[in-house]
Amino acid sequence: MDRVNATTPSAPSDDPGRAAFAALRTREGEQLLAELRDHDPADELATATRLRRTHPAELVSAALGQARLRQRAVAKFGAEDAYRMYFTPDGVEQATRTTVAAHRAARFAGLGVRSVADLCCGIGGDAIALARAGISVLAVDRDPLTAEVVRANAAALGLDGLIEVRCADVTEVDTSPYDAVFVDPARRGARGESGRGGRATGGRIFDPEAYSPPLSWATAAALKAPRAALKIAPGIPHEAIGPEAEAEWISDGGDVKEAVLWYGEGFAPGAFRATVLPYGATLSAPAPLPAPPVGPVGRYLYEPDGAVIRARLVADLVERCGGRLVDETIAYITSDEPYSSPYVAGYEITDELPFSMKRLKALLRERQVGVLTVKKRGSAVEPEELRRRMKLSGPHAATVFLTRVAGAPTMLIGHPLG
Repeated sequence: MDRVNATTPSAPSDDPGRAAFAALRTREGEQLLAELRDHDPADELATATRLRRTHPAELVSAALGQARLRQRAVAKFGAEDAYRMYFTPDGVEQATRTTVAAHRAARFAGLGVRSVADLCCGIGGDAIALARAGISVLAVDRDPLTAEVVRANAAALGLDGLIEVRCADVTEVDTSPYDAVFVDPARRGARGESGRGGRATGGRIFDPEAYSPPLSWATAAALKAPRAALKIAPGIPHEAIGPEAEAEWISDGGDVKEAVLWYGEGFAPGAFRATVLPYGATLSAPAPLPAPPVGPVGRYLYEPDGAVIRARLVADLVERCGGRLVDETIAYITSDEPYSSPYVAGYEITDELPFSMKRLKALLRERQVGVLTVKKRGSAVEPEELRRRMKLSGPHAATVFLTRVAGAPTMLIGHPLG
């Protein structure tokens, strides 16, 4: 396939951001970035002073800023990609991590999708994952600098033959030639212009209609396509999800990263799904499940993954493990038999006590607990404050759950299974 993007950006003299980025992509800029790969930010002043003896001050400042962004991006993209890519401050913060983007791209590819219009593409995290899944991508962002960054990233990773970048307002793009649409509205006000086809007001945005572009526009765009995915904040109210969508909550390494609304052929309208990465395990239900049973604390306690809780699929896990909730309002599951699943973290419970700082301190001292993991649901106690007051000392470790059991404040002490 012919390459669809120019590999060297041009920058007008009145756009300092693009001018600085263009300088980074010169031979001198690339050599400077390579030299700064492993630099210590704590030594930045000394590093800047040294480099300015042989390089223009503006280039040194731009390279140091980009080096910092690359170091931050390693957590999302891995070192191999992050140190070849380019970033903006908002782009690092808002980009999808590679594991999540790859999961989403695999769902598209598994349904035979060969082309995707990626609207609000940011610095290109999802476009990269889609291209690596063999899907051709139109990546759209209205911010000129962001568009230049996506082009540079596609070229740096050898994907510019599959990723076409267009600097445009996403609301004006014709997506009809594409098999699917992916929309990632800005849910956080950018440092200035959002670059995603709509407004930005600064800080995290909680109202879906304040997304940029608004959720209503994104949903309408998704419904026009044969297949579509709409990335949203995981805390979105369930009532804001239309019946046409299959809603999926995705966690990675135990943290809920995002929610996705899927539309079109191959998805289940009205269904809720929880996906747990890196396992790739998926739990789904077509409709809200009946309330699970509640009962006394057994030998084992299970903490459901956050994606399962957000998708309201805890009742499914209760049924799978033959257990019960410890309280009708708390997402802790208990059973009398051990249960292993990627959807839960399991613990063996040794003690169940009414909440009392004094009793807990005495028990931990008696058992010589020097390392205490504090987990809580339904308790106002701050874990750090509790650990401070325990004055821990000893060779052993324990986990304490501060929660409610049948409505009463309770402490459960135990240790992880396995």
